Amino acid sequence: MLDMAETRESFAGRLRTLRKQNNMSQTELGQRAGLHYTHIGRFERGASRPGGDTLKRLADALGVSSDYLLEGSVEAAAKAKFTDRELLQQFQEVERLSEDDKHVIKTLLDAFLTKRQLQVLAR
Repeated sequence: MLDMAETRESFAGRLRTLRKQNNMSQTELGQRAGLHYTHIGRFERGASRPGGDTLKRLADALGVSSDYLLEGSVEAAAKAKFTDRELLQQFQEVERLSEDDKHVIKTLLDAFLTKRQLQVLAR
């Protein structure tokens, strides 16, 4: 089992890595998560850990699950076994859309999958 210092470093490293992968400054991540950039710096240095609500806002701003941010497991990152990372990223971007836009995407996916199933049945 990891001790508290190792857990803090892992969380801090994941937070920093994800922020950089999303091309965000500490200030921008703070704005998206509703936090001051100094909090982001403290989290990334391992000087403090976010509470539950703050953790959720950070995870949402970074497009990952809270579990992934804390634990780093691949299963928690996607909550599904996506092997296509580009598709996973696209679904994460869809999560940020309005409910109306999400409905359009779901309708398009449903239509495509239904058509595909009919093609398979017709063979």
